[in-house]
Amino acid sequence: MVEFNLNEPCAAPRRRNPASTRRKLLVAARREFARNGLAGARVDEIAAQAGVNKQLVYHYFGDKDAIYFAVLEWMYDEIVQYERNFNVDGLSPDQAIRKLVQSSFDYLELHPDVVALLNDENRHAAAHVRNLTHFADIRTPLLRVFSRTLSQGVREGLFRKGISPEQLYISITALSYFYFSGMPTLSAILGKDLKSRSALRARRKHVVDFVMQSLRA
Repeated sequence: MVEFNLNEPCAAPRRRNPASTRRKLLVAARREFARNGLAGARVDEIAAQAGVNKQLVYHYFGDKDAIYFAVLEWMYDEIVQYERNFNVDGLSPDQAIRKLVQSSFDYLELHPDVVALLNDENRHAAAHVRNLTHFADIRTPLLRVFSRTLSQGVREGLFRKGISPEQLYISITALSYFYFSGMPTLSAILGKDLKSRSALRARRKHVVDFVMQSLRA
């Protein structure tokens, strides 16, 4: 039988840390949405992974749709910050574009959850992304770099004229994104493991070479 010492001072109650709790919920939600999508994700599972009471999900975010939106905001903020920190100063135009292409590929390789979340949001016709208040900040950092680098490359006779920065951005993204989003079916069709280090290196090199060849004057 367990005995209690009533004269022993009670342990001080643990203080709630709203910032830490919110962060834990976002991390758990990002994992859950990447694994199961918005439709399949469960608030119970998000709370369990975060190690908190389910009611705190509603307290901090409101509902499942709201925390999904918060995860997308977090993801896009990460992407924008990554792009803003990308430095091509001092590089020649062709070196800069090469580095940009490599970086795009490497980012998706290192963040498979981003691919899964984008796939899910595309299934919902970008219903949540369209409501991001800082949408202009999302699309501008790399486009400015592409525009500046392309213009410099044309002036130096390295790149042909008439290349749209937006089209180049879409092409570079597509060449890497589809590889990762379609990896399971492509691996099955081609009969090889496209997730292997050798396959990833080969694809990365091909994407870089493909883009650079398309720009040549």
